[in-house]
Amino acid sequence: MSFDEKYLGEDFLSAMSDVTPLGPDDKVNTTLTQKTLAQQLKRKALEQQLNKANNFLSTEITHLVAPNDIIGFKQDGVQEGVYKNLRLGKYPIDDVLNVQQGGFEKSRQSLFDRIRLNQEKGIRCMLIKHGRGEQSKPIAGYLKSAVNLWLVQLPQVIAFHSAQLHHGGSASVYALLKKSEQQKTHNRELHRKK
Repeated sequence: MSFDEKYLGEDFLSAMSDVTPLGPDDKVNTTLTQKTLAQQLKRKALEQQLNKANNFLSTEITHLVAPNDIIGFKQDGVQEGVYKNLRLGKYPIDDVLNVQQGGFEKSRQSLFDRIRLNQEKGIRCMLIKHGRGEQSKPIAGYLKSAVNLWLVQLPQVIAFHSAQLHHGGSASVYALLKKSEQQKTHNRELHRKK
């Protein structure tokens, strides 16, 4: 042992002389104190700001559709029978989102957030009410055109089509979402060869 190690050890021991060790029943409280309302609101505002920053949906609508047009899309690999059942409204609707009430930016954000959340929760089919926008200014059908573009941009959406009349017709759209990881795992286990 060197001269420095010897005296460093003695200094440490003398500095710790008034410290009492924890007993076997003593516990250190590691729980955080309750967050104040201000802290919770600040965190929520930061999360919303981050979501907006992550929202890659276009704010520029380049392809306009007429208010009464039927819209639809399917990714490569989606079977025709699956797309036909979607068009005919044969899938149970697990969620309904109405984007007509807010402005353009609010509609863009709510569609972005809801589709991501629904796909994570395992929701497969949802109905999105966008309206026809016959009276919208300055361009008729502007929000419908935006929804048409946004749904193509979202990787979670594998297909969509204008709804049947009893679900709103050309003022609404069915969206079919990708399976969640949990659903994929379940299907693999279910169809695994034994």
